[in-house]
Amino acid sequence: MKKTYVYMFVDALGWEIVSKYNFLKDTLGYRKKVEMQFGYSSAAVPTILTGKYPQEHKHFSFFYYSAKESPFKNFKYLKYFFGVGVHPKCLFNRGRIRRIISRFTAKMLGYTGYFSLYSVPFNKLPFFDYCEKNDIFAPDGLLPVKNLHDILKASGLKFHISDWRKSEDENVALAKQAIADDADFVFVYTGAFDAFMHDNVFDSSAVENKLSVYEQKVNSILQTLTNTGKDFNFTIISDHGMTPTSEICDLMSVVKNLNLKFGTDYVAFFDSTMARFWYPTKSQAVKTKIQDALSTYKGHFLTDAEKQKYGINFEDNKYGEDIFITDEGVQISPCDLGSKALNGMHGYMPTAKDSYACMLSNAEPKFEPKHVKDFFALMNSDIEELKNGSLVK
Repeated sequence: MKKTYVYMFVDALGWEIVSKYNFLKDTLGYRKKVEMQFGYSSAAVPTILTGKYPQEHKHFSFFYYSAKESPFKNFKYLKYFFGVGVHPKCLFNRGRIRRIISRFTAKMLGYTGYFSLYSVPFNKLPFFDYCEKNDIFAPDGLLPVKNLHDILKASGLKFHISDWRKSEDENVALAKQAIADDADFVFVYTGAFDAFMHDNVFDSSAVENKLSVYEQKVNSILQTLTNTGKDFNFTIISDHGMTPTSEICDLMSVVKNLNLKFGTDYVAFFDSTMARFWYPTKSQAVKTKIQDALSTYKGHFLTDAEKQKYGINFEDNKYGEDIFITDEGVQISPCDLGSKALNGMHGYMPTAKDSYACMLSNAEPKFEPKHVKDFFALMNSDIEELKNGSLVK
């Protein structure tokens, strides 16, 4: 009899969280600490879906330098309409208005993936492009690299992959229905834990209560699997953990006060834990000035060896000629992703204590995953097993 394989992705369910709260300890006996992909979910999820590093699937941070081909060039004209979006307290910089503008922009550009303008100043957008133009879970969503959907579609198996746009309750319900309908392989997407942990990382009681909700979701899926009478493997995977914020640093102001001209001397993008720089004129003096200015802050500029190690050694440096990463717990605020620091953040060095992802399963896997990219190989090996089983049958 063929097995049913179910993978449940829980965004930001880090190893430290799993260990501290003994999450599903008695239910899922195989428990593994797994190294995260350097970067954010924008890098980690494509890595999980392809088994490739960012330099291969081309997704890292959402925004990358592309002044010549930026799809946001028209935003530079907004400043002539009474300075729209230039002042931080402008109506057009409020979160709800930004979300409306983001939805409109995505529709106009034909984007089907997750898209947000975050807090990127409108006059800064024309220097950048956006990597997740397509739905990365959909067929051909990460071309030229094949993703999980592509592999499953070619397998001929009966499968179900959650729609990331739907609520967690909807996705769990649809996954259970797919299992009841005799699906061979099910991938359940749950992404709300990430936002929850950004706000509640310090509140142990709230975290414990939230985990109990996920435990109920898992148990309901396990019961559905049991009801089929088939053998099954159920596995939880994640992309990273969550680090409590211990300190903030305003690197934007530091660079702004260097009397360098943005767009000419340098271009910079400030993520929550990374400051990424490009030097259009290739001026070593400008580069040194910026590096010296940041050298007194907690963090370091990635070496070429580190970029190579973490699979972010892009030949065209589209995601940064220089990348400054802050120390664990130090958050850049304000930044281009938000004007206020959050209680918790991720995107630090993969070896930081709270960075590690996890794998929890009711069965021993075919091999031990060491990095989140290994999840794809595990899923692919299960798919191959199901294919061979169907051929024998």
